[in-house]
Amino acid sequence: MSYFDAASGAPLHPVARQALTASLDEGWADPARLYREGRRARLLLDAAREAAAEAVGCRADELVFTSSGTSAVHSGIAGALAGRRRAGHHLIASAVEHSSVLHAAEVHRSGGGAVTEVAVDRTGAVSPSGYADALRPDTALACLQSANHEVGTVQPVAGVAEVCRAAGVPLLVDAAQSLGWGPVEGDWSLLTASAHKWGGPPGTGLLVVRKGVRFAPQGPRDERESGRAAGFENLPAIVAAAASLRAVRAEAAGEAVRLRELTERIRARVPRLVPDVEVVGDPERRLPGIVTFSCLYVDGETLLHELDRAGFSVSSGSSCTSSTLTPSHVLRAMGVLSEGNVRLSLPPGTREEDVERFLSVLPEVVSGVREKLGAPVTAGPVPTEEKDEALVVDALGRRCPIPVIELAKVIGDVPLGGTVRVLADDEAARLDIPAWCEMRGQEYLGEEPADRGTAYVVRRVG
Repeated sequence: MSYFDAASGAPLHPVARQALTASLDEGWADPARLYREGRRARLLLDAAREAAAEAVGCRADELVFTSSGTSAVHSGIAGALAGRRRAGHHLIASAVEHSSVLHAAEVHRSGGGAVTEVAVDRTGAVSPSGYADALRPDTALACLQSANHEVGTVQPVAGVAEVCRAAGVPLLVDAAQSLGWGPVEGDWSLLTASAHKWGGPPGTGLLVVRKGVRFAPQGPRDERESGRAAGFENLPAIVAAAASLRAVRAEAAGEAVRLRELTERIRARVPRLVPDVEVVGDPERRLPGIVTFSCLYVDGETLLHELDRAGFSVSSGSSCTSSTLTPSHVLRAMGVLSEGNVRLSLPPGTREEDVERFLSVLPEVVSGVREKLGAPVTAGPVPTEEKDEALVVDALGRRCPIPVIELAKVIGDVPLGGTVRVLADDEAARLDIPAWCEMRGQEYLGEEPADRGTAYVVRRVG
C-alpha cells in the first residue's frame, strides 16, 4: 500500500517514535513539581521548547504547546482578538484558509465581529495588495496560512506581514503544512502548527505569540503554558514532536529536491496519460510533496475508492467526498474544477517506483469510473453553420459530476453559436460548469433563474 496523504497526517518519524518511547519512562511526572521526577520532567519540557523555538525562529518564552494545531489556531485567534478589542473587531483571513481558521472567523462573526475574506487567484495565492485593501481602522487581526493544505501553493507571507506591520495589525500565520520544510519568513506576530503534519505524534500543536503582541487568553485561566494552553502537558508527545521537527528539518533540503522531482513528474505526465484533466495550484511556488489535479466526468468519491483498491491512499477536495455535497472551499475560491479532484501529498521517503506504479494505474482507474458514469468518450459531430439554438439539459436531482457529463454529451449536437441550458440543483455545478467551459474552449454565459435549481447557460463556440 502506498500512502500519499501526508498533508492530512504524516507517518510517525522514527526519531519521534524513539523519543516518545524514551520520554514515557522519563517524562511521566508533573513538570511543575520540585521533587526529582518533576525536575526531570521539567528539563525535558524545557529542552523540547528550546528545540521547537529554534526551528520556528522565535524565543523559547514565546512558544507554548497545545493539544492540537486546531486548538492553537482557535486559542491564537481568540486571544489576539481579545487583546486588541480596543482597536476594533475586524478580522481578515484569506478565502482558502484551513477550516480551523474559517470556523474561528465564523464564531467571531456570530458574536458581532466583522470578517473580510481576501480572494485568491486561480493558483490559490493571495496578494499583499489584497490584504492592504482589506485593512480598516478597526482591524484587530489578520490571518494567513504559509502554504495551502489542498493544492500546496505557498503564500507571500513576508509581503503580507510587511503590509500588516505598517498598519499596526498583527498577522497570525498557520504554518501547519510548511513548518517541517523550514521557518516561515517575514515579520509575523503569531504562528501556529501541528506536529502530526511533520511526522510527530497527533494531538500536539504549538502556538507562538511574539513579545509585544497584545494577547488575552480566553476561557478559564490555567497556570500551565503561560496561561495559553490549559491542562496537564502531554510531555512524551511534546518531546517527540520537538525531536521529530528537528530531525525532519535536518533532512528537509535533500528530501525537498527529491519530492519536487517526483511531483513535477506527476504534474507533467498525468495530463498526457489521462484526457480532460486540470492540474491545479501554483506550478512553482508550492510545497515539495503536494500535487493536485481534477478529472472531468469523474465522481471523486468513487475515484478515491478505486485508487484505494489499487493500493493508493490519496485525498480529495472534491464535492463528492463531502457529506454536504458542496465543493471544497479552496477549489471554489480558486475557480477551478472540483469534480474528480485528487490530492497526492508524498511523505518523505516516498519511492520512485511507487509513483511510477501510480502513474501506470491511474489511466485505467479514471477510464473505468468514467465508463460506469456514462461519460462521453469521443466528441460529437462538428456543425458547419452557426445558429442561435438552445438545448435544455435537465440534471435536477443529480449530483456531481453528472450535470457536466450530460452537458458534454450534448454539446456536440448544438450548432456553433447555439446554447445549452443545464438545469441543476447541485451547488458543485456553479463551479464545475464554468471550469469545464474553460477547459474545453466553450463560452460560459452565466446563470439564469429557473423554476427549480439554476440554469447554467453555455454557448458552443468550437
